[in-house]
Amino acid sequence: MPKPVIAVLMVLGCCLLSSCSPEKTGTASSSGGGSGSVIKLTGAGATFPMPIYSRWFQQYSKDHDNIRVDYQSVGSGSGVKAVLDGTVDFGASDSAMTPEEIAKVSRGVRVLPLTAGCIVLSYNLPDVKELKLSRAAYTGIFLGTITKWNDAAIAQANPGVALPDKPINVIVRADSSGTSQVFTKHLSAISEAFKKSPGEGKMPNWPVGTKSKGNEGVTASIKTTPYSIGYIEYSYAMGAKLPSATLENKDGAYVTATSETTQAALASAEMPANLIVWIPDPAGKNAYPIVTYTWLLCYEKYDDKSKLQALKNLILYCLTDGQKVSEQLGYIPLPAKVVEMIKKALDTIS
Repeated sequence: MPKPVIAVLMVLGCCLLSSCSPEKTGTASSSGGGSGSVIKLTGAGATFPMPIYSRWFQQYSKDHDNIRVDYQSVGSGSGVKAVLDGTVDFGASDSAMTPEEIAKVSRGVRVLPLTAGCIVLSYNLPDVKELKLSRAAYTGIFLGTITKWNDAAIAQANPGVALPDKPINVIVRADSSGTSQVFTKHLSAISEAFKKSPGEGKMPNWPVGTKSKGNEGVTASIKTTPYSIGYIEYSYAMGAKLPSATLENKDGAYVTATSETTQAALASAEMPANLIVWIPDPAGKNAYPIVTYTWLLCYEKYDDKSKLQALKNLILYCLTDGQKVSEQLGYIPLPAKVVEMIKKALDTIS
């Protein structure tokens, strides 16, 4: 066959292959959503819900090959900042957003609690498999007034346990953190001394402790630091196989973080119309003392309607099928009433 004819046929073959191959290179900036394009949703924020968000977003993208969800676990403070700067399609925060922060966003913001969880005090104590901590004991540890593992305040709740005569290595968060805000809100609710200083905040001025970034960083530090203790979201403790202390609650009972005790704590608070509620010190003999919702931060207005619909569908998946994996990942399934309130709030996003 003459070479010019071969060349023409090769070009035609390449064109045919190109036109028949599905296009998978759509970007977040594309207004598409039409045949063959990929809609990319970008989000950033809290590390607290990262394990369950990762499962949800990966599964949803797997089931919908035209949707890609890119979520960066950078901390609640950074998530709120990303929404304020308009650099993401959605943010995430364990501290929701304040009215003052929301007022700065011209497109408006809807704050949606997509999941809930608890904060545990995980520890690395050789030969100590179970540990009870009274409210006075764990407050004192994070105030820096209790510095040894065999302190009388700890030993009193752990008769027969060989507590080591070792300094307590406290691990705290280094970044702007909703987990820190929830934990310090709880400590401030149960201790006047803590409320006075350092008090509640995303980046409290801890009087003691080695700092690590994110729930991931604190978890890794506890695991690799003997005689340490730190506060992390329960799913991180599960994943790292770290033990967690049994804590004294408001009713004076010692409870561990379980599905029953965390749901009991969550049920102690009524969700208001704005979908933001805090449970700093839940009442009830069976209530675990440190629980919280964690929120997705959505704009009220989206210019790209394909992204809008993709985000709404993703959220509906998280509220329905997604809730079924909550307990196995260490989170608390949302109460049915809360799910219905969130679905109604979705109708106000356009």
